[in-house]
Amino acid sequence: MTVVGQPPDKAVTDVLIIGAGPSGATAARILAEGGYRVTCLEQGGWVNRIDYPSDKPERDVLLASSWSADPNVRRSAWDYPCDVSEADVHPLNFNGVGGSSIFYGAEWPRFVPSDFQVRSLYGFADDWPLTYEDLEPYYELLDEMVGVSGRPGDPAYPPTVAPPMPGVPIGRIGVKAAEGMNKLGWHWWPATQAIMTKTQGDRGACARWGTCMSGCPEGAKGSFDVAMWPAALAAGATLITEARVREVTVDKAGLANGATWIDAAGTEHHMSAAVVIVCANGVGTPRLLQLSTSDRFPDGLANSSGLVGKRLMMHPFVGVMGVYKEQLESWLGPFGANVYSLQFAETDLSRGFARGAKWSAMAIPGPMEILARYADLPIAERTGAAGQALVDRALGRAFEWAASIEDLPDESNTVTLSPDMVDSSGIPAPKITYRLSADSVRNLEWNVERMHEAHRAAGAIETKVVPWMPGVGWHMLGTARCGDDPATSVVDQFGRAHDVPNLFVLDGSVFVTSSSVNPTSTVVAFAARAVEHLMETASSQKVPV
Repeated sequence: MTVVGQPPDKAVTDVLIIGAGPSGATAARILAEGGYRVTCLEQGGWVNRIDYPSDKPERDVLLASSWSADPNVRRSAWDYPCDVSEADVHPLNFNGVGGSSIFYGAEWPRFVPSDFQVRSLYGFADDWPLTYEDLEPYYELLDEMVGVSGRPGDPAYPPTVAPPMPGVPIGRIGVKAAEGMNKLGWHWWPATQAIMTKTQGDRGACARWGTCMSGCPEGAKGSFDVAMWPAALAAGATLITEARVREVTVDKAGLANGATWIDAAGTEHHMSAAVVIVCANGVGTPRLLQLSTSDRFPDGLANSSGLVGKRLMMHPFVGVMGVYKEQLESWLGPFGANVYSLQFAETDLSRGFARGAKWSAMAIPGPMEILARYADLPIAERTGAAGQALVDRALGRAFEWAASIEDLPDESNTVTLSPDMVDSSGIPAPKITYRLSADSVRNLEWNVERMHEAHRAAGAIETKVVPWMPGVGWHMLGTARCGDDPATSVVDQFGRAHDVPNLFVLDGSVFVTSSSVNPTSTVVAFAARAVEHLMETASSQKVPV
């Protein structure tokens, strides 16, 4: 256990935050800068930048073992396992300071305005209880806080979107991808990234390693251990690491009064608080709420609607690799997207499915990534001289169009407590039940055909489907959704639980619909808006005696 910051007296704090990922870090910084005593409990620890596998010769071995994004493979002492026996998509996460942003590709698109109004516009799913305009000031705030780069003027967004730093170069693969899209008359734009293109402090400018998803050696990528926690700690927040929360506790009046947690030695502690904020992601948050039972809340905390853990959304993902004759230097980063397209993001029911997809033109940084995309071949055709021939043909000459589709909320897709699996503290693991809908399958298949077409238009000599599933569950959303009606939502538009007025959820669990774009900028904008509202209404906030 490591305590960074001033330890709270007698294990009491004004605000207790559970989870040190993007939303927890954002909430901690804003509240601490507002003068509140803030304590954050994080199940994992700190990762030193020099330990990232990205610049190691054995990188690929580490990514298949101790640095895997899959906790069931990684099996760190910081992790909890996930029961995926009934899941078409497996959750990927990281327990540690900065959360899964340690591993994310740092794509930073905002929701488009229509994403908040799916019901009003198209007659299915639900509207959010807030709008793009409500979040826009907080999108802008977090762009500045994190250090976001990009190019203004994307016609897919309102004209006010203007990243504070110049964009990362789109490189030869971006130019090649754009050539194909231009021939087809389809939208593309240089990607917006949580990646710095100017050195600031101990964070270097992007050096285009192309290994964003195994940790940025420069500190250019806006993982929240480097982009947010230093400022939060400087403002007075306290961060306790290797602190595994077992339960959010309540008093006789049904108000949250803190949390019980277990340190790395197995010793149990309790932290008392006036307000509790849960930021444990779309799997960890419903797990914790379901673990937090009592006479008053026998079905789990804040669960009178019965929706805690239901309507899980995970952004099914598929790619099409294109191989080209010319050298594209496609090992150069960024990894997540050199350019992206929202050509097919909006609903068009004539396609045969409900919602859309966001495309990313992705680098392929090394020979093992090339060979992984030929994993369907017999082993004799992808090892030895045959494998070397594949690498010689494609390395540096291939990139991937990848589509993230919007999956709609479905109450049969759930996070529950596993009856069979526990973590190293004996606490029930989350069980993921997630099945691709027929609508999602049609969406994936349709976009695969379009991506083949985009590559062919750009001059590819080979195109190949890359089936990323099941191991692509980077985005875990919707399991404690926000809304105005306590009967059909868990929290309100500011993340406050309808059932427990001093309990907040501020991670991707609150999402009503998932959009097709990466969620992190919306997660932290929602969190910033929520904690600002919490401070503005502090005089009327109910707290335990």
